[in-house]
Amino acid sequence: MYYHSTRSPMPRVDSAQAVLDGLAPDGGLYMPESLPAFDWQTCLQGTSLQMSTAILSALLPDIPRMEELVRRAYTGKFETEDLTPTVKVGNFTLLELFRGPTSAFKDVALSMLPQLLTAAKAQKGMEQDILILTATSGDTGKAALEGFHDVPGVRICVFYPHGGVSQVQRAQMVTQEGCNVAVCAVEGNFDDAQTGVKNIFAACRDRELPFRLSSANSINIGRLAPQIMYYFRAYRDLMDRGEIRLGDPVNFSVPTGNFGDILAGYLAKKLGLPVGKLICASNANNVLTDFISTGTYDRRRPLLKTTSPSMDILVSSNLERLLYLLSGDTALVAQLMQQLKDEGAYTVPADLLAKIQAEFCASYCDDARAEEIMGRVFRDYGYLCDPHTAAGWAAAEDYVTQTGDHTPMVVLSTASPYKFPAAVLTAIGGDTDGDEFCQMERLSRLSGVPIPGNLSGLQGKPEKHTGVIPKEKMLDFVLSL
Repeated sequence: MYYHSTRSPMPRVDSAQAVLDGLAPDGGLYMPESLPAFDWQTCLQGTSLQMSTAILSALLPDIPRMEELVRRAYTGKFETEDLTPTVKVGNFTLLELFRGPTSAFKDVALSMLPQLLTAAKAQKGMEQDILILTATSGDTGKAALEGFHDVPGVRICVFYPHGGVSQVQRAQMVTQEGCNVAVCAVEGNFDDAQTGVKNIFAACRDRELPFRLSSANSINIGRLAPQIMYYFRAYRDLMDRGEIRLGDPVNFSVPTGNFGDILAGYLAKKLGLPVGKLICASNANNVLTDFISTGTYDRRRPLLKTTSPSMDILVSSNLERLLYLLSGDTALVAQLMQQLKDEGAYTVPADLLAKIQAEFCASYCDDARAEEIMGRVFRDYGYLCDPHTAAGWAAAEDYVTQTGDHTPMVVLSTASPYKFPAAVLTAIGGDTDGDEFCQMERLSRLSGVPIPGNLSGLQGKPEKHTGVIPKEKMLDFVLSL
């Protein structure tokens, strides 16, 4: 299967090379020339590992021994064998994506990506080390570090916004062990860090380096593709519980900042899964809500710090893939991305907007509403959720109210509530004195929900990565590794 950039039909590379490269030479994102025929009904009959194997084999056929890679990626690392369990809460089904080794949805993809990358490296006969370069708004960093630490032939460097992640998220990253890892805070916000990573790729394109650059962000197709599985898993769970029959549509409400998680749902639909409406849930940084409503993407606004920091993003990289999928026009995508870079905004043609609105709708949730929802869901159903999940719940409620559509609704729950204990404690009426580790203990006593083991052991661990640099020094930092 051949891949090319969202911004140009050439050069064409196979799927193994697309995973190795991470980013296309022109700065675009790799996509297959056409999506493969896929037996989605047979896929639904398998276990989560079998679903993942089938999906990844179809999308990344040039990477061999996929069944073995999937088994290595997931066996023994998640709390449950099905990896991403679902729970019925009120009128919605919550898809729990935080049952992995770092308590965030990124674990599903970032447990798999190291296996894909090392297999692609071997397939291509590459002897040079790979440096994984990643920007994080909170969760990607730790999940990538967990997946790649001490992997032979691979190094990893993670940048995060200084002061822009929770105390727990920071502790997860700065205490990371491993002989091949580097972590550094950047003075600025996530968009600064993400732009800096893209600029490093561009600056290093013609340099002689002791390593080859790749990415663990969802700009890498090897990071995005594994996320498709849990849409199939959720659909199967609803079938098993008798809530739907095979072929019935299911709606999904997805909290997202970079648009990767919801794009995985759209790719699941393109592979045949009966996905109904995809509801894009944002926090107060509602650039995606405005775009889906109006067709104008405008990042020229202040980036707000919220209680859901993983969505504190104004430049949603994976939206570029959707523009290509719905238009098929690489020249148009290149033009729009250049406008975004030069002017900070772009407007899509009316026919493209109509296609987007046929598949997606959008809503946003500020901190006050997230607090109200977390409190209400706990009081009414005894379920503890985090602020990102609350945004997904809010968007689902808005959609049902506005449309009257009572198609079964799955809300993606993207992080453990213990990663944001102050916000959750406030919502359920708890005392927020002390640091986040004290707050985690108090939240557990109040709710009766145990703290995930990977988080409870963080307090007191020595900090190994405490650097803070200006965004202009990111390239120098990478070249010094």
